[in-house]
Amino acid sequence: MTGIADRDQLGRRIRAQVLKLAGIPTCVGIAPTKTLAKLANQAAKRWQKHCGGVMDICDPERRDKVLKALPVAEVWGVGRRMNEHLTTMGIKTAWDLAQADPWTLRKQFSVVVEKTARELRGTPCLALEETAPPKQEICSSRAFGERLYEIAPIREAVATYASRACEKLRAQGSLCKKVRVAIRTGMFNPDEAKFAKGILCELPYPSDDTRLITRAALQGLEAIFRPGPAYAKAEIMLLDLRQQGEFSDDLFAETQPAAAEKVMSVLDEINGRWGRGTLRPARVPVTPGWGMKQELKSPSYTTRWDQLWRARCR
Repeated sequence: MTGIADRDQLGRRIRAQVLKLAGIPTCVGIAPTKTLAKLANQAAKRWQKHCGGVMDICDPERRDKVLKALPVAEVWGVGRRMNEHLTTMGIKTAWDLAQADPWTLRKQFSVVVEKTARELRGTPCLALEETAPPKQEICSSRAFGERLYEIAPIREAVATYASRACEKLRAQGSLCKKVRVAIRTGMFNPDEAKFAKGILCELPYPSDDTRLITRAALQGLEAIFRPGPAYAKAEIMLLDLRQQGEFSDDLFAETQPAAAEKVMSVLDEINGRWGRGTLRPARVPVTPGWGMKQELKSPSYTTRWDQLWRARCR
């Protein structure tokens, strides 16, 4: 934030622009470190009437007031269990955590907590990422809208989830070498038999080809499916990810055919232009009977033209 004359005014402009373009009310926290900025955002929400939704704690005096006023549970990364441990050590506010000895925190907890304390003091320990790093694994999982007993609808679900996972894989420019497929019954109904199983399937080469990955996932499903249980959920995980063009330690390893890359590129281009599912594998249904009910889903005012509110003027 160095070089910005009026940080508070910048925060208000950001807040107004997000509200105008997305229709989402937000709060803005401004501080010299990521952890302090998160805390400033919490303070802006808590005292929104007084600060107008923007809290700048770059000033040390104001920063100390905010740290003393907020409980340690509000600090980014402090969960319920850690909060309990910190409380037994006499650390009850964000200020207490900032004043704690960093080396003691490292011994008692981890280097992450030590960095959190240093960040609360104003020492940057976490780099600011302008773009999110590629994910190390990609998961696509949903509960079924009803219990499934036959393998046929579960095949459709697995193919659908594999297709969605591959979309995410290609979006970040990655290839995967392993696919994990898992199915399970409901866990909370005492009258239902419990069953859960997964299997790891290795691909012949790193790939982002929906066809190859779906085929491997379906072969895995055939291996783990057991007739009888009432299945409630399926999951697809893409593992052993690597970026396209990344060096392989095996010079003679098989690689993805160039034709597959072209097919997937056309698939994504058409679906991006005309909507998801315009082109899809034959096993992926348009309106699956096993899909989630979503009966209580909120209207999509900001993303669906057909769900915009209508105003009638008389």
